[in-house]
Amino acid sequence: MPDTPPVFRFAPSPNGLLHLGHALSAMLNHDMAKATNGRFLLRIEDIDQTRCRPEFETAISRDLAWLGLDWERPVRRQSDHLDAYASALERLNELGVVYPSVMTRGEIKAAVAEAEADGRTWPRDPDGSPLYPGRERTCSASERADLLASGRAYAWRLDMQKAISLLGGTPLTWDESGAGPMDEAGVILANPAAWGDVILSRSDAPSSYHLSVVVDDALQGVTHVVRGRDLYHATSVHRLLQRLLDLPQPLYHHHRLILGPDGRKLSKSNQDTGIAAFRAAGRTPEEVRALIV
Repeated sequence: MPDTPPVFRFAPSPNGLLHLGHALSAMLNHDMAKATNGRFLLRIEDIDQTRCRPEFETAISRDLAWLGLDWERPVRRQSDHLDAYASALERLNELGVVYPSVMTRGEIKAAVAEAEADGRTWPRDPDGSPLYPGRERTCSASERADLLASGRAYAWRLDMQKAISLLGGTPLTWDESGAGPMDEAGVILANPAAWGDVILSRSDAPSSYHLSVVVDDALQGVTHVVRGRDLYHATSVHRLLQRLLDLPQPLYHHHRLILGPDGRKLSKSNQDTGIAAFRAAGRTPEEVRALIV
């Protein structure tokens, strides 16, 4: 039986124009797929319907084609597969590792401020955001039903400590071919607890990035996840969800970030570093590649 070819993917959100950082990620995925006789997929992560727009999706395809990249069709759009994320959330609910939460950002901020005013140090995740207080974590089944029926906006959160306990003490790791603190075999010890009770779904959005990315990668047979270093620590959460949902583990490769003049990673608001801006200025795809790869 022939070996299954490796599968790579570039998965942008159509909420703005692609910049040089996106170009680097797309090119690396494309080049690595080509070098290994693998497949290169384009996935449109358009869960957030308030920010994602069709014209940005059109621009993504135009920019990637101008860069000389080609990808398999049809393109997977997350908005076409909401049932897959709902099924994954339901499975986690059956495991007893999710709970509905209703605290607003303002309420979380107030709770953190009160704790810090009392001299307590509030834990923060790797991105610097305070961990969720988890007040609803111990609610009874009837209390949760009342909460969901109250009409308040809510989010489904992962009960992190309970989820980790289901691993039975088995170490949670991932295989990394990029940069990072790893052993000689390229194995990294994951630390999902650092993220606290992450959001998996909201009443106004059917899935979070954490949940949808692991479901999509599994359903598309992705074997190699190549993405920026800004998502390095989030891999701990993804590995936990993969274990809970019995999903395969891809090989991870976190590449360097391209930084702007202010030393921060590029954002879609940096129009001067947009692919379309380089094209409009008369630059060639080869010149853009030389800038970043």
